[in-house]
Amino acid sequence: MHDFPKIVSVDDHVVEPPDVWSSRLPARYRDVGPRVVHAPKGEVTFVGGRLTVTMGAPGSGPDVAWWRYEDLCRPLMRLDAAVGFDRDEVDLRLVRYDQMRPGAFTVADRLADMDVSHIESSLCFPTFPRFCGQTFTEAADRELALLCVRAYNDWMVEQWCGAAAGRLIPLAIVPLWDAGLAAAEVRRNAARGVRAVCFSEIPPFLGLPSIHDRDHYWDPFFAACAETGTTINMHIGSSSKMPSTSADAPPAVGSTLTFANSCYSLVDWLLSGTFERFPELTIAYSEGSIGWIPYILHRADVVWRENRGWGGLGETVTVPPSELYRRHVYGCFFDDPHGLLSLDEIGADTVTYESDYPHSDSTWPDTRAVAERQMKHLPPETIEKIVRGNAIRMLGLTPDGRWAAAPDLPSADLPSADLPGPRG
Repeated sequence: MHDFPKIVSVDDHVVEPPDVWSSRLPARYRDVGPRVVHAPKGEVTFVGGRLTVTMGAPGSGPDVAWWRYEDLCRPLMRLDAAVGFDRDEVDLRLVRYDQMRPGAFTVADRLADMDVSHIESSLCFPTFPRFCGQTFTEAADRELALLCVRAYNDWMVEQWCGAAAGRLIPLAIVPLWDAGLAAAEVRRNAARGVRAVCFSEIPPFLGLPSIHDRDHYWDPFFAACAETGTTINMHIGSSSKMPSTSADAPPAVGSTLTFANSCYSLVDWLLSGTFERFPELTIAYSEGSIGWIPYILHRADVVWRENRGWGGLGETVTVPPSELYRRHVYGCFFDDPHGLLSLDEIGADTVTYESDYPHSDSTWPDTRAVAERQMKHLPPETIEKIVRGNAIRMLGLTPDGRWAAAPDLPSADLPSADLPGPRG
C-alpha cells in the first residue's frame, strides 16, 4: 500500500539515561537515589515467571551497567533493547549502554528508528521504574520515592518528549501507595498536556487494594483521570507477576501466556462497577493482544444476565459488560491476525496498534510490513482507525498524530548520548 497511514504506536519502551534522577533530585538524595554503577554479573536465572539477577564480585568478569537504589541492584539487559540483534544474541545477557541500540535511550536515534518503521509517534513505558512505577512503590523511603516519581515525569515531559517535536507522547507514573498523591500527580501532569498514565493490571499482586475495594481506595485517582481525560494504561507485567504454570516452567511458557493477566484484569474492571461511578473514565491494555477479547465479552455478558442473583453484581453493573467495554476500553496488538478476524465482535473503534520497540517481541524494523500483511483484508477506513485514528482519540493527539504540550511548557534540547564508561 503506497499510502499506508503513518502509525501511532501506543506501546513502546524507553531505557532511561543514567542522569534522569541524579540530575533532578535534591542534592541530599543524589547519592542514594537511582544511579548507574558498573560491576560484573553474578547469577542470572529466569524460571517459573521469575527473573533473578545478582551482582558479581569486583573483578570476577566484565563490567555491565546496574541501577542502584536503596537495596535494589537492577542491571541493563539485552532484553531491554533487543532490536537490531540476531535472535541468537537475544538472551539473558547483561549489558552496558554502549552495547544497546542508541534509539533505546536517546531521542534523535529513536526518531530515526521510528522513521524506518513508518511510525509517526510513540508512547513509551518506563524500564527502571518498571511498567507502572512499582520500583518506587516498593521503596522504603517514601519521601525520596515521591521525588523520584516526579523527577521521572519531569524528564519524560520536558526532555524525552519535549525534544521530539510531538513525536514522543508522554506517559506518567504515579505514587501508587497513596491514591490522593496519585491523583495530584495526574493533575500536575495533565496541566502540562499529559493524557496517559501507567497503572497495574492487578494491583493486589503488588500488595495494593483491588479495584473492587469496598472503601473505593482508588477513587481519587480514578476521578482525577476521568476529570482530566487521562487514559489509564496497563501493560503486561505491570503487576510484577508474569503468567506461568509452575515454578519450574521455562520462560517460553509465560511468554506464550502474556495476555492472561490482561484477560483477568479486564474482567475485574468490567464487573467492578468502576465505570458506573466514573462514566468518563478510559482504560487501555498494552501488549495484551486482542484475539481473546470476544470470548471474554460473551462470557461476561452471560454471567451478567444469568448469574446476577448470586454473582455479586447487584446494582453495581447496570448494563452489559460488552457495552462497557466499547465505551471505556482500548485493546492493543502488534502481531495478532486472529484478533483482526474478530473485529466485528471486538469493535474496530477500540483497537490500537504498537511496535513494542525495543523489546524482543518488537516488529521493528518491519512494523509497517507486518501491519500491511495482517490488515490487507480490511477496508482503508478501518486500517486508519487501528493504526492511528483510535490512538489519536485515546491520547488526545493532534490530527496529524502528534503530542501537543501545554503552551507554557518550555522546550528541551536533545539529550546527549555522552554516557559514563564502565567503572570497577
